[in-house]
Amino acid sequence: MKKTLLVYMLIIAVFVLYLFRYAAEGREKGAWEDQGLHGDIGETYVMITFQSGMEYWKSILKGYEDAADALGVSIEYRGATRYDAQEQRLVLEQAIARKPAGIAVSAIDPYSLLPTINKAVEAGIPIVLFDADSPGSQAYSFLGTDNYNAGVTAADKMAQLLGRKGSVGIITINSQQNHEERTQGFKDTIKDRYPGMKVIATADGRGDPVNAREAASRMLQKYPDLSGIFVTDAASGAGTGEAVLGAKRIGSVKIVSFDTNKATLDMIQGGTISASIGQGTWNMGYWSLQYLFHLHHGLTVPAPSSSGQNTPLPVRVDTGISVITKANVDDYYAK
Repeated sequence: MKKTLLVYMLIIAVFVLYLFRYAAEGREKGAWEDQGLHGDIGETYVMITFQSGMEYWKSILKGYEDAADALGVSIEYRGATRYDAQEQRLVLEQAIARKPAGIAVSAIDPYSLLPTINKAVEAGIPIVLFDADSPGSQAYSFLGTDNYNAGVTAADKMAQLLGRKGSVGIITINSQQNHEERTQGFKDTIKDRYPGMKVIATADGRGDPVNAREAASRMLQKYPDLSGIFVTDAASGAGTGEAVLGAKRIGSVKIVSFDTNKATLDMIQGGTISASIGQGTWNMGYWSLQYLFHLHHGLTVPAPSSSGQNTPLPVRVDTGISVITKANVDDYYAK
């Protein structure tokens, strides 16, 4: 009888030890579950943009949402309602005060957000930047288009459309890093590769279709021999197209625009816009959240970056581009 009791007690002790070890391993695994990475619905990751109602952000937000669904965490979308750096800084300050698990930011201005981004990182809140960078900040990574290369691609497409000759203009957004890089890539390529072409005008469309239409109209009036216009942002493509339509210059003025908002796609389909540079927007959102999740859970292993320093994540991630024309435009409409 005593021997039987002793055997039972030994079995129970081994079982309790097993349970204790299983629980300890579970704690060590942290975000890992039987089916892979998984967080908690109480973990909240914030995305912050500007002109927050703009159609352009929808695909990026969809990627962020898809990553949240895969990881079992929560997200919030916030942003400056206008093209206003001060408002975006205030939105970021408010997000930091709520101590989220991580924040993904598209910086309206490369410098004005820098102190606030650093404040978040120093408080233990991981930040990654997407679409528009803030160089010199302590953000862990930038995920977005290689904007200089996108400008190069746009210049090559414009040259193809114009037979490598003609005067062209640019509608851009001044003081925003990603647009400055696109503009510079376009200008350098025209200058270096296409001696029969020349950039004769650059105007600020301020990321607004109405402003872009007015800027493009003035450009068309001032330069009657203008053969093409490169537009560096999503919202201004349609405005520039309206200006060309109003001037009855369809066909004689080629437009190479940016992004895949519906108005741009419709104008490609109708022949007003000749081409657009499509960005890997879903990738920006999806991988931004994946990176933040890994940082929050301490799942990264520092390794040498392109700068030579050890960092927990790749410092820059090129999310890719494609050239959209009438031949493939149907593939880019929301399904």
